Amino acid sequence: MGRDHTMRTARLGLLLALALILGYVETLVPLPFGVPGMKLGLPNLAVLLTLCLFGSREALSVNAARVCLAAFLFGSLSSLLYSLAGALLSFLVMAAVKKNPRFSVTGMSCAGGIAHNAAQLMVAALVTETAQILYYIPPLLFCGCLTGFCIGLVCRGVLASLGGAKGGRGNGSGRAEGRL
Repeated sequence: MGRDHTMRTARLGLLLALALILGYVETLVPLPFGVPGMKLGLPNLAVLLTLCLFGSREALSVNAARVCLAAFLFGSLSSLLYSLAGALLSFLVMAAVKKNPRFSVTGMSCAGGIAHNAAQLMVAALVTETAQILYYIPPLLFCGCLTGFCIGLVCRGVLASLGGAKGGRGNGSGRAEGRL
């Protein structure tokens, strides 16, 4: 059991590092749209991989640790709260959708992207105390779906290459055929 636990911890550490790196890379890629807050959602790849390969508890841990570390390293307390709202709702939606066998990892990712943008938009409306910011709902929800779809396709490909894909959703056993 000691070696399995050590390998599991190391793999989760690698997924957390991947999420942090992808979050940093995301800040370097400006999107050519005039909508504030629109991002690619690259860190969600690591969260989705964790959810499919390990399960909900581990994915929540990786997601929360990523948000906290990124805020402490590159942001502020307000960025922590803003990011945590989006990450938490996105995770909860993806974990719920994962239970429905009709959804693939791509569908889980789309739902997560939409939920993430919706949560952050609601927090922004509360902080600014104005409903006018909700004007951005259509483009942000469309972007969340589009980027979620793309991240879901990448995740599906990674899962297939790791041998951890079972219907495009991962096997949930925490093992990726020894290759992660």
